Amino acid sequence: MQGNLPPEAQEKLEELQDLQETAQNVATQKQQAETQLAEAESALEALEDIDEDTGMYRQVGELLVESDYDDAYDDLDEKVDNLSVRVETLEKQEERVQEQFEDLQQELQQMLGGGGGGGPMGGPGAGGD
Repeated sequence: MQGNLPPEAQEKLEELQDLQETAQNVATQKQQAETQLAEAESALEALEDIDEDTGMYRQVGELLVESDYDDAYDDLDEKVDNLSVRVETLEKQEERVQEQFEDLQQELQQMLGGGGGGGPMGGPGAGGD
């Protein structure tokens, strides 16, 4: 079908496909960041229930390194803040990509269908009794 499209329409279709791939990548990154955020928040909540004098360790690469409560808390709190910002950024990026996708899709439809002001999703002949 793409072989029959005018060059401008084919270019728009390729842009749409690129945007769709970008949207999938952003959604994957957002999902990973949300998972990491949930884990960090859960760890922070668990840390709040631990006595400050309790000995604790953190994983650094392949090693467990002794850590004190304040350092562990500060590190987790900073991680939660950073991941929250990352998730917000990815949400905004996801919205921008979606808007670009919809605009480009509309342009392509107008290019192919002549932009004839038909109702949404109804198409020709819709509503005939």
